Amino acid sequence: MTAKLWCFGESGNAYKAALTLEMVGYDWAPVYVDFFSGATRSPEFRAINEMGEVPVFREDDLILTQSAVIQLHIANRSGRFLGKDSNETLRWLMFDNHKMSGQAGALRFMMNFLPPRKRAQGAIDYLHGRVQAALQVLNNRLEGRNWVADDEPTIADFACCGYLFYEEPFGFDRKEWPNIDRWLNGITALPGWKHPYDLMPGNPSDRAVKEDI
Repeated sequence: MTAKLWCFGESGNAYKAALTLEMVGYDWAPVYVDFFSGATRSPEFRAINEMGEVPVFREDDLILTQSAVIQLHIANRSGRFLGKDSNETLRWLMFDNHKMSGQAGALRFMMNFLPPRKRAQGAIDYLHGRVQAALQVLNNRLEGRNWVADDEPTIADFACCGYLFYEEPFGFDRKEWPNIDRWLNGITALPGWKHPYDLMPGNPSDRAVKEDI
């Protein structure tokens, strides 16, 4: 049975799961979630994830939520991209969840998907500082290395890159981070890589941000 992933193109967290599925050649299909119309707040969506978040993975009777849980399931199921030391992979997976994506996702949303009058500059400044600190850790880690957790790509790489392929501005310029830039080029060169807007349905060009969002 084809696995399903509830997702939308603008979601970096959903991209981590979608990219992992695609890279291992999993039999999966996206289910579009119209986040910007409030779909994640609907009773129908809350019935499959009471947290009201994407991604949601379903295969037969198994339902999983949270990108890291889905990534770990796919890596274990496929036997790929877990790395030689699963604890080290998990360490960087958690770094991304708490330090990188946890800050970058909120910052990108505030800067691009809220109308200007609702953008709290104090929060943006705070998150920008947090994102810069996380980028520095990642850039330092990649000094003399091709991959984050191992000498081969792992799901930690597919997690840490979750928001870094998006073009919307959120304080990240690849030219300022040479090790990250080189690493991202290495990821795009892997067989099966796709940009988030090519991998999942939903794109900012499909809609206009309304003043009353």
